[in-house]
Amino acid sequence: MQLSPLSMNTMRPLVGAIAASLLVSQSLFAADKAPPKAPSAPPLVPDLAPPAAPAAPAVPLPAVVAVVEGIDIKSADLEKNFNGFLASRQIPAESLPAAERVRGYRMILEEMIKEKLIEKRASEIKVTEEEVNETFKKFTATLGPEEEVKKQIVASGQTVEGVRDNIRASLKQDHWLEAEVDKKGGVSDADAETFYKSNGDKFVQPPQVRASHILLRVEPEAKPAEIAAKEKAATAIAARVKKGEDFAKLAKELSEDPSAKENSGDLDFFDKEQMVPEFSKAAFAMKKGEISEPVRSQFGYHVIKVTDRREGETVPLEKVKPRLVAFLKNQKVEELKKEIRDKAEVKINLPEPPPELAAPPAPPTAPAVPAGKK
Repeated sequence: MQLSPLSMNTMRPLVGAIAASLLVSQSLFAADKAPPKAPSAPPLVPDLAPPAAPAAPAVPLPAVVAVVEGIDIKSADLEKNFNGFLASRQIPAESLPAAERVRGYRMILEEMIKEKLIEKRASEIKVTEEEVNETFKKFTATLGPEEEVKKQIVASGQTVEGVRDNIRASLKQDHWLEAEVDKKGGVSDADAETFYKSNGDKFVQPPQVRASHILLRVEPEAKPAEIAAKEKAATAIAARVKKGEDFAKLAKELSEDPSAKENSGDLDFFDKEQMVPEFSKAAFAMKKGEISEPVRSQFGYHVIKVTDRREGETVPLEKVKPRLVAFLKNQKVEELKKEIRDKAEVKINLPEPPPELAAPPAPPTAPAVPAGKK
């Protein structure tokens, strides 16, 4: 079973920290494998079970924070989802002023209200155990062996069946939303083509380089002698590579980039804006197969090897159409949810956020061009 874009839309991090990690939504037009912004920075990938967020400054909550068509939403559930949301994004809760916490409460509560409304309308939808099993496997496949994932779920205070129940509920909502969008005409190929022609600049893929690097870190407070020693060591590494030693092997052995042990220094394809300026300037000036002299950035000295290049291009409609249709369908889902929310009988018992924090959300933007492999 292929998970539809609506599943990604409905599986929000509102069912605890585990579900937040398993079911976190991604941009429909994200790159197949986005390179890191800074080549030496460790990836900010949340653990399967992020630690519970510390208590934020107290904001008194009523026992029932909202009543949605006769269904209560309890303050304990709002707190759980709010703290899980912060933990999954590694936001220290204690740093939030009370006014921002109020805004956060209302943001999470609005999602919970929509979820309750859709859950009620989707209650009769049938979901097979096969769908639940396949979806569970899909979302845990990149997190390690299944048995290890299950242990982590239990260690986090969740249960495997609880996660499966969350998946089942999300799939029911997904199926209902998809059917309702289809009733309203859905999204056609013609819709995708119209959007594509009207937003041509969004589908231009800039030139890209694929490179590997070996990093020798230089700390900000490093003394001149330390900096000189790092540069000398990097120069020696570059010389070894130019004499024929295997770059990937040296990256695993010598690079101080935390990811080098797994990726042998390979950063995949990136454009100029995706790396720190000094690194990009050097890499884009090199030919395929060329090895750089040490390049200094804020992270230290890099020895760079360019392994491939791509010229810029306008991505053809046929290549992006599936994800473009998904993007447009997702917009229709959000419109439908807003329509249902606007018409629903809902009573909110939370205080209003201060005016300066109550700015409306930005309108959805066009999707970015995917950087998928050719």
